[in-house]
Order: sequence, then structure tokens, then C-alpha cells
Amino acid sequence: MPGEARSGRSERRRRYLRGHVSEWIAAASLLMRGYRVLGLRVRTPLGEIDLIAKRGPRIAFIEVKRRNQREDAEAALAPRQAERLRRAAEYWLSRRPAYADCDRGFDAILVLPWRLPVHLVDALQPVR
Repeated sequence: MPGEARSGRSERRRRYLRGHVSEWIAAASLLMRGYRVLGLRVRTPLGEIDLIAKRGPRIAFIEVKRRNQREDAEAALAPRQAERLRRAAEYWLSRRPAYADCDRGFDAILVLPWRLPVHLVDALQPVR
């Protein structure tokens, strides 16, 4: 039994680290496309935002998904996440009036092994 608990903790730690690496990969891909990264793993009382980036008049609130297959990554983008992301983004924006007039987007970046990250603009549509 103690070995199983240790094994579970180590697997969680590996997933956690993979998540961090995936977010850094996503941020680097945005930088190469001319975005300015405003935040990475931004915590709000209403949820965490994986990435916040701006290019031109548009600010993007981004969910990063790492999976082995693109189909699995796309399937992991749930409406519930979109709504959480929207609420967290509204909270973040309410504390930063300088960004109030920006166009807003809720994007996803899919990080797949041995492939360039896939940026899906406006992939997450919160229910209003």
C-alpha cells in the first residue's frame, strides 16, 4: 500500500511538471507569433488562466491542453472550462482598466508530442 501511494504521488507530480512545460511551450509559440505574454498560470478567485496574451487590440485568455492525440486534446475542451475561463478573465480585467477596451478572445493551444503547438483562436465559447 505505501508504494501505491508513492506511485500515485509521483504520477501526479509528472503530470504537473508536464503541464508546466506545456504552458511554457505554448507561451514560446505565442511569442514567436508576435504576441506579448501578460500572464502565465494566472490565479484568480474564480479559477486559473493558463495564459494571457495580447497582440494588437486583442487580448487572448488561453487554455493549454497537452495530449498525445489532437482529437483527445480537442475533446478535453469542455463548455464548463470555457465558462470558468470567462469568469476568471472578467475578474482579471476588472482589476486592469488599461485592458478594458481590448477585444477579447478565448483561445486554446494544443500541445502535442513532436509537433508544433496548435493555436485555436476563439475555440472556447462561453455560454452567455
